[in-house]
Amino acid sequence: MIKILSPILITFFLSPFWPLGPNPMPGGPFVIVNKSNNEMAFIDENKVQTVVSVGTGKTQELTPEGLFTITVKAKDPYFRKGNIAGGDPKNPLGARWIGFDAKGTDGRTYGIHGTNQPASIGKYVSQGCIRTQNEVVSSLYPIIPLGTKVLVISSSKSFEGLAKASGAIK
Repeated sequence: MIKILSPILITFFLSPFWPLGPNPMPGGPFVIVNKSNNEMAFIDENKVQTVVSVGTGKTQELTPEGLFTITVKAKDPYFRKGNIAGGDPKNPLGARWIGFDAKGTDGRTYGIHGTNQPASIGKYVSQGCIRTQNEVVSSLYPIIPLGTKVLVISSSKSFEGLAKASGAIK
């Protein structure tokens, strides 16, 4: 029985219809971060819904590029490195954390988050995360479900072109 179920389960879990599969769902939520201009787009319902400024890594290597999956979300995230409670005005992670599995991590190392330094948005300033305004991450938080794909890239292509090439827009 297990020999019969194994190929079926493997096929199901690797299917593009499984949220943790290899590609975004056409028409479903998808996030693209373009490091070349420090902008992030939220794609849903086959179109670019919004584009916002973000801060990325101080160096090109700090913010990893690739197609990742949202695996963790947190309201008022705790900042482990500084031992700073969530909601504290000194917390550099801001109001929300949307973590993804870059470099084989579990979503607690790399993420999209708010900031207590809004003047840093649009600049190359982070240790690898993608920071944006608290209001932006708070508004995206409820509409980006776990399993959503995140493409981090340096490109001169438009967000629409990148989304089409990734299969998020038909």
